[in-house]
Amino acid sequence: MDKSNKINFSTPSGFPEFLPSEKRLEVYLLDIIRQVFESYGFTPIETPAVERLEVLQAKGNQGDNIIYGIEPILPPNRQLEKDKSGETGSEARALKFDQTVPLAAYIARHLNELQFPFARYQMDMVFRGERAKDGRFRQFRQCDIDVVGREKLSLLYDAQMPAIITEIFDKINIGDFVIRINNRKILTGFFQSVGVADENIKTCITIIDNLEKIGEVKVKEQLEKEGITAAQTEKIIEFIKIDGSVDDVLGKLEFLGSNLTNAEQFNLGVTELKTVINGVKNLQVPENRFCIDLSIARGLNYYTGTVYETSLIGHEALGSICSGGRYEELVGVFLGEKMPGVGISIGLTRLISRLLKAGILNTLSPTPTQVVVVNMQEDLIPVYLQVSQQLRQAGIKVVTNFEKRPLGKQFQAADKQGIRFCVIIGADEVVLGKSSLKDLQTGEQIEVTLQELGEEIKRRLG
Repeated sequence: MDKSNKINFSTPSGFPEFLPSEKRLEVYLLDIIRQVFESYGFTPIETPAVERLEVLQAKGNQGDNIIYGIEPILPPNRQLEKDKSGETGSEARALKFDQTVPLAAYIARHLNELQFPFARYQMDMVFRGERAKDGRFRQFRQCDIDVVGREKLSLLYDAQMPAIITEIFDKINIGDFVIRINNRKILTGFFQSVGVADENIKTCITIIDNLEKIGEVKVKEQLEKEGITAAQTEKIIEFIKIDGSVDDVLGKLEFLGSNLTNAEQFNLGVTELKTVINGVKNLQVPENRFCIDLSIARGLNYYTGTVYETSLIGHEALGSICSGGRYEELVGVFLGEKMPGVGISIGLTRLISRLLKAGILNTLSPTPTQVVVVNMQEDLIPVYLQVSQQLRQAGIKVVTNFEKRPLGKQFQAADKQGIRFCVIIGADEVVLGKSSLKDLQTGEQIEVTLQELGEEIKRRLG
C-alpha cells in the first residue's frame, strides 16, 4: 500500500481501548459491583446508546455536557438520498451522556409495566464531548443505581447508598475512603437565611461545590462577582467549614437552625440529613467510612436533597470516585407527575484508569486460562481433547495446544500469559492412564492419574 494512502487506525482521542489484562480487571470489578447491587434488590436494565435529542435536552437535562449528535453518512452511490436523510426536531438523535436522563425516559415508556419503588442498576457506556485528557474520556462505562418512587420515596433509600458504596469499595480493596454526605436543602436554606436572592442561590451552590478545585480565595472572588457581599461571603465560608463527627455536626446545625431567620428550608434539610445519618448507622456502615461535609453540593442542579461524594484517603487528587444524590423532578419530567429518586454513579472506566496509574489496582493476567494441555504428539490429539473436556466439566478453564512445538516453548508461552499449570501426556502416560502436572509457579512436576487430575488441579488452585 502506498504510504501516502495509509489509513490512520489509531483510536480517536478520548475513546479508550483495553488490553486483555485491563479488560479482565474491568470484568472482575463489574462482577463485584453487580453482586453488591443485586444483594440490595436492584434489577438490571439497559437503555439504547442513542436517545432522541429532545429527551436529552428536555428542561435543562443537558446541563454543561457536550452531546454527540448522530447524523447518517451516506455511501458515494447513495448521495441522491441526502436530502431525505436529514433528521430534525423530534427525529434528531444523539448519544446518551449519562444514565439518569435515559432512565427517566425508560420509566415514561414502561410506566405501567414497572413496580414502584423501581430499583434498577445499569452498567452501560455513555458519551460526552468534553476535552480528552488524562483520566477523562469521551466514552466511558458508568455503573449506576437509582431508586424511583411515585409521589414519595423513603429517605432510608438515601441511607442505603453509603452502605452500598462501602461494600463495593471494601470488596475491591482499594484502601481507606470516606463518603462525604450533605443535603442541598441545608445549603439553599442557609443562603436564604443570609439574604442571598433566590435567583442567585443555584449559581452560588455551584461555586461552593468547586471549593476543592479552585480554593477559598477564588470561591470568595466568584461569590462577590455574583453580588454576594463580603459579610455574606464570610458567613458562607465559615458555615461550610463546620466539621467534627456526624453527631457533632448535626448538633451544630440544629443549634444554628434555632437561631437563623427564614430557616424553614434549612431545618427541613437538617431533619432529612439526620434521618439519613441514623439509617447509615443502622446499616452498620463503619463510622470512619462516612462524614458530613457541608461543602459538598454536586454541581448538577437537578439534585434537591441528599448528596454524596466519595474520596480515596491519601489520593484526594483523584477526585470523587463515586457520587450521586436525591432528585425530585428529573424522572417525572416526561410524565408531569412527581417521581422522586435517589442514586449513585461510579464512572468505572475513569476509576480504573486513575487507580491503575496510582498503583492502587493492578491488572489481571491477560487470560482466564488456568491449565494448558500441551501437545506432545499429533496422534494423541483425541486424548488431549477428551482430557480438556473432562477438566472443563470439573469447572477448570483450559486451553488445548493444537500444534506440536518444543515442550520448553509451550511452557514459556503458558508462563508468559500467567497460566499456572501444564498437563503433559505422552504415549506412555496414555497406556498407564496417567499424566504429568507441571506447576509453572513453583517448578514442581508431579504424576497424577487422569481420573484424579481435575480434583488435584482444583485442590492446588484453592
